[in-house]
Amino acid sequence: MARFLAGAAACFLLMTGAFLLWQGRAEEPPLLPAAPAASLPPPLLAKRPLEAPEATPKSREEKRFARADKDDDGKITRAELLQPRQKAFAKLDKNGNGSLSFDEWAVRTVDKFAGADADRSGWLSAAEYATTAPKPKPKKARCGC
Repeated sequence: MARFLAGAAACFLLMTGAFLLWQGRAEEPPLLPAAPAASLPPPLLAKRPLEAPEATPKSREEKRFARADKDDDGKITRAELLQPRQKAFAKLDKNGNGSLSFDEWAVRTVDKFAGADADRSGWLSAAEYATTAPKPKPKKARCGC
């Protein structure tokens, strides 16, 4: 008997919910009476609605160009373009001859593998491989608070 009553109550609640969803419609808000024009501030008295000033959005390429143009002269010199890469290249160029051989490049990878292989098994487990992930860059503050 209790199962029957519980089923009937559940059915009643389900039908009530369906009815409320079916009847629940958004109504338009009532319109407020217009205020007299004399009480409005001067910008609101204008015939046309106020518009926000148009921003001049820079394209992605313009922003990229501005980052590379270090002296803001409207031109990117070879030195400006290569300067960020020189430090990374210098770290890899162990003998300092200005060229990067395969051995110089591979040393970093081999050293990274050896540092991650904690148990010296010759292979990396998932936990050991996770230690080779690059460190996340610190987030810059959005405001000067």
